[in-house]
Amino acid sequence: MPQHKSCEKRLRQADKANDANRAVRSAIRTSLKVVRAAKSKAEALKELPNLYSMMDKAASKGRAGFTRNRVANYKTKAAAVVNALT
Repeated sequence: MPQHKSCEKRLRQADKANDANRAVRSAIRTSLKVVRAAKSKAEALKELPNLYSMMDKAASKGRAGFTRNRVANYKTKAAAVVNALT
């Protein structure tokens, strides 16, 4: 248990950030699964803007370890998967 008020606050902040990061990471992973599991290009293209939006928001807020470069790499890989579909 924290001994100081500031340590208690940091613990609360860390818990709150952890919850937010977990939610964002889970949503992005789910969206990626939808894109990768899509049978047709139209199906994947329907989910792609949602995925891009979530990733961009995560990068801008510094959530779940998503940096601008990491997001760019994820987007490129997702686009390659979609472009490979017919």
